[in-house]
Amino acid sequence: MNAEKPQSLAVKRWWYIMPIVFITYSLAYLDRANFSFASAAGINEDLGITKGVSSLIGALFFLGYFFFQIPGAIYAERRSVKKLVFWCLILWGMCATLTGMVSNIPMLAAIRFALGVVEAAVMPAMLIYISNWFTQSERSRANTFLILGNPVTVLWMSVVSGYLIEAYGWREMFIIEGFPAVIWAVAWWFLVQDKPAQAKWLSDAEKAALQAQLQKEQAGLKAVRNYREAFKSRNVILLCAQYFCWSIGVYGFVLWLPSILRNGSQMGMVEAGWLSAVPYLAATVAMILVSWASDKLQTRKLFVWPLLLLGALAFFGSYWVGAGNFWLSYALLVIAGAAMYAPYGPFFAIIPEMLPRNVSGGAMALINSMGALGSFLGSWVVGYLNGETGSPAASYIFMAGALLVSVVLMLAVRPARNQTSALPECAKHA
Repeated sequence: MNAEKPQSLAVKRWWYIMPIVFITYSLAYLDRANFSFASAAGINEDLGITKGVSSLIGALFFLGYFFFQIPGAIYAERRSVKKLVFWCLILWGMCATLTGMVSNIPMLAAIRFALGVVEAAVMPAMLIYISNWFTQSERSRANTFLILGNPVTVLWMSVVSGYLIEAYGWREMFIIEGFPAVIWAVAWWFLVQDKPAQAKWLSDAEKAALQAQLQKEQAGLKAVRNYREAFKSRNVILLCAQYFCWSIGVYGFVLWLPSILRNGSQMGMVEAGWLSAVPYLAATVAMILVSWASDKLQTRKLFVWPLLLLGALAFFGSYWVGAGNFWLSYALLVIAGAAMYAPYGPFFAIIPEMLPRNVSGGAMALINSMGALGSFLGSWVVGYLNGETGSPAASYIFMAGALLVSVVLMLAVRPARNQTSALPECAKHA
């Protein structure tokens, strides 16, 4: 009987929590990524934005995102994920809708920055939420269901945004796509509990079993007194630098893919939307497979750096193929997109397995904030290079180089001892 309870508990948690997590992060991603479609659809011409200023405005989101990661994580860790995300949902939905009503460049810049500020706490808060509900052997898959909100949202958003712009315009696209976050905030408030102990849908035995397992995992970690000590650790510093470089590639790709496709082949917004969706379909499949394998083998690092290396090689391939062979270049971009997204689940499972609960949330926020800086740099520089050169070739080299640096930094990370215990001896040194 005792062996059956954890199994039934796991099923119940997955079915209750994962849809909530997935929808919440999906809406966050919708309202940050649809700017790429407005850029391809004429917002620059309508507001008199130059190519250089356009890349900066697209990147301003990540500057706001950078500054409020750690304060948000501290609030989520010490107070309440539920309250924090509720207000973030309302505020970012409002900011997204207001983007469709801007009449000048300063208004657009201010709203993009504000959107980054109110979305900043969501990612670390959701990672903390998952660590409260899922054990080490489940965490890579749970993180992947969270981050799947990213490629799956871009998958359907690419198609829907293309149709909305074609039918109405970029303003109406922003206004329509901002409302779901505000509506979902009400559902979030009634559905979410911060800790398993507060859940009425769990029995006392199920709560006790989950709490015992989570405490057992914490007992095996070296004590860390405070955030200062955690932030100075070698692995946290390396992961900050690694995620910075990785994010250059990811968001240079996400924000400018529709524009790259339209420049490479003369097509309308609907066609660009469909083609933009394909890399995210591939990414969705890759993320699920990689997270499953990472949890199965209980190793993380081995499922991060090889995929990022593949992404770098795909970008180099797109550069070498050149604009003359659109479809081969496009196929390599699909591979690059899938390879960059696939390692997210294992990557965000690393920190809770290295650091105790009192500091792991803050460390994840610090790493994610450095990713925001990388995203700012990537989206700005890629947009600038594309605009100045009239070709994506230089940006492919830039993104490939950043991914190669992230591979080297990932290889330097020393995994926690319990991450390699389930591996064959030959794989422990990968």
